[in-house]
Amino acid sequence: MINSVLKHVIRLLPQNAISRTAGKWGHSSFSRHIIKPYSALYKIDKEEIEKPLEEYPTFTAFFTRKLKEDARPISSGIDTLVSPVDGKVAQFGTITEGALIQAKGINYTVEQLLGCTSEISDKYEGGTFLTIYLSPSDYHRIHMPLPGKLTKATYLPGRLFPVNRIGVEHVQGLFTKNERLITYADTPAGEMVLVKVGAFVVGSVRVPYGEHSTNVKNGRAYSTELPDVPFEKGEEVGLFEFGSTVVLLFEKDHILLSDKIQPDAHLKYGEAIGTYR
Repeated sequence: MINSVLKHVIRLLPQNAISRTAGKWGHSSFSRHIIKPYSALYKIDKEEIEKPLEEYPTFTAFFTRKLKEDARPISSGIDTLVSPVDGKVAQFGTITEGALIQAKGINYTVEQLLGCTSEISDKYEGGTFLTIYLSPSDYHRIHMPLPGKLTKATYLPGRLFPVNRIGVEHVQGLFTKNERLITYADTPAGEMVLVKVGAFVVGSVRVPYGEHSTNVKNGRAYSTELPDVPFEKGEEVGLFEFGSTVVLLFEKDHILLSDKIQPDAHLKYGEAIGTYR
């Protein structure tokens, strides 16, 4: 009953406007006063972050913090797939009849997620998907799970429902309704798609390969070709300005996920999560 009421309340809220306001507040100098209590509440490991807490000028600067260089060794191995983020495994599996699992009894399609044609979505039939949820306590930069050349960026405006358990279990097609910033890459494992899903109170999703961003007022959908930008395994490819979700898609017969990938398993960026071919 409580979850149902929350779902309806959140649906009625001006999600995007609230999130843009939260983003502006996070960039204000006043917001720095919340850094220490936030760090204590969410048990942030201060030994692995790049700078002391007092050196971050705003909450957003802290939230999008970098790690010390040796904090996350990138798993070696020429065919090793690594986790692109710190986060919890939400769902994973084989793309069957164009469908991915959101939660028990709730599916959505590749075509809906990517806003693409059936010809493009058909490329992933029988392929592998992996959904990872980043909580407020996690490190929020996103990295390449294997080497590749970025080829296309797509922005799809939309709602900003929460991507926590309440949202995932109660909003049908949540990841197809929320804003998405999508990166396509040619890799040794065929084409990979990395979908960065916006969420409630996420000020923005940003990337290092252009001026692409989410939660733009009156934003319009677009796709743009990228000039074969090369990225190494483990190299940063984006960040969230608050907790959210990434969805990885791979073509058929290229990815074998490890036994580490189980529901609710917590992953660390850079650790091995499977192999590719």
